[in-house]
Parts: sequence; structure tokens; C-alpha cells
Amino acid sequence: MKFGVDIGHNCPPDTGARGLKFEDNLTLDVGNRVISKLQALGHQVIPCKPDRASTVTQSLAQRCDKANSNKVDVYVSIHFNSFNGQANGTEVFAGSESSRKIAKPVLDEIIKLGFFNRGVKSGSHLYVLRNTNMPAILVEGCFLDSQKDMNLFNPEALANAIVKGLTGKLPTTPVNPVPDEEQNVDTTIQRLQKTLNQLKITDKNGKSLVEDGIAGSATSSAVAKFQKIVGISETGNADKATWDAINLILAKRIIRLNHAGGPVIRYLQYRLGVEVDGVYGPQTEVSVKNFQKQNGLLADGIVGPASWQKLIG
Repeated sequence: MKFGVDIGHNCPPDTGARGLKFEDNLTLDVGNRVISKLQALGHQVIPCKPDRASTVTQSLAQRCDKANSNKVDVYVSIHFNSFNGQANGTEVFAGSESSRKIAKPVLDEIIKLGFFNRGVKSGSHLYVLRNTNMPAILVEGCFLDSQKDMNLFNPEALANAIVKGLTGKLPTTPVNPVPDEEQNVDTTIQRLQKTLNQLKITDKNGKSLVEDGIAGSATSSAVAKFQKIVGISETGNADKATWDAINLILAKRIIRLNHAGGPVIRYLQYRLGVEVDGVYGPQTEVSVKNFQKQNGLLADGIVGPASWQKLIG
């Protein structure tokens, strides 16, 4: 089957809601997992999120055009709700009766995770459901301004629920397995060295690491430097906290002014040469805009895909 998967928003000025978390970050995380899992099951997937748009309407139109021109069998748009901090639960919008038959099993799987069932609802007012030529649904995973929902939210579990609802099954083998691990070859140190080089983290002498898979003093000093930047214990050893911080950065989530603090902001500040305090405030915003201008990007202060590409490739 050919699925059109629309990762909601993530295309300024078409940006999502904000609450305890940012919708753009959640849809990107869950959407990419859904795409990988559908592909692992042998389905063809057409990503429908545009790279750029001048208006929100243009962003929505491009998503529909991509699905229609590729003649996908089912269109799935992934979103998260926000209201008053009290509303909670999951709802799925459907554009037609045939769409409802697809929406119902998706909703049934998601509410198994503990979310309140808000039902399958008519999506006749939603642009992407009105303007796609195939059965189409829009999933509102949960409320990102609800502490109750955010306590339940797990991107892997939600992606599994969506895929199970769409196909009736899940991949039986890990998605995107690492070949070296399949061959029982330990390249953890080499992958660490490659990643630190990608992130422009040098050793104590300011040099890039030799990617030799040897855990020597140079690698240890680079790890300690990274740990200091992101604000975790400086052990020089790549423990779980270190890899968690690395993976947060590599996720390339969209960052905006007044974004909640954390390792990603601290790393961004380090790369921009401003005070590392973990808060995206006015000083950091100015530096981001200057960086964007210097690299020929739209200087909007939003660290999106284009800015991340310039920073870490």
C-alpha cells in the first residue's frame, strides 16, 4: 500500500501549537517513526511535509498536492492538540465514510495507551482532508498542554499505535538495524568519534578526533568537553546521559525564542559563541539571526531544518 504521511506543521510560517512541549517537535518525532515503521513493513511512503512555504495556506496546499500527484492510497496527517491545559485525550478526524473506517482502528490502538477517547470526528472543515483525493485522516495524538497527556506520551508507543491501526501489524525486526551490530562488531567508540566530529566537538588540543575506534585520552577529553557544554556530569565516558544528549541534538528539533532550556539550547549557544545558560533568550536570538544571515538563510531566529543543516549537516 502507498501511504502519504504528513508530519504536521514544521514549515514556517506554518508552525504548531505550544504548551508543555512544542507541537512541531512532537509531530516530527512521531511522524518519522511512523514512516520508518511503515517502510519496514514493506509499504511505500510518500512524505507530504513541504520544505518551505510563504504562507500557511501554501504549506497546506503543497501537502495535498504531494499526496494527490503521487496517487497515495491513504493520507495520514499527524498533529497534537492544545486548548486550556485541562482538556485531554485523543481524537481522529476523517474526511469521508471510507476515511472513518481507517480512523477507527487507529484511534482504538492509541487509546490502549491510556488516553481518553474523544472519538472519530468529521474533518470536513480541515483543509488537508477537504483537498486530498483519497481516504484521509488527521490524528490529534493528545494534548500537549495537558500534564496528564504528557505523562502518558511516548513517541515510540504512539507511532506503534498509529502503524498498528493502519496496517494491523508492526515490524517484527528492529527498524533501521545497525549492520556492524548485526555482525557483532563493536564500533561504539568509532561511532562516538564520528558523531563528536559531526558536532564539531574537538579534543583538549582543539583537534578533530581520529575515527579509529580507540578510547584514548583525546576521545575522553572530547567527551568531557561535550558533557560540560550540555550540562551533565563530566566523566569523560560516553554513558547513557551523554548519548541521550547527543541524540536530542541529532533529532534537529525546531528551536524558537523562549524555548525550554536543556542540552540542545546549550549546544546551540556553544556553537554560536554566546553564553551557555541553556535558555533561548534575546542574546541567543540575535546570534541565531546573525548566523542565518551569514549563511544565506531567512533570519527569523527559528532554528529549523535549514539552520541545522548548516550547523551539523
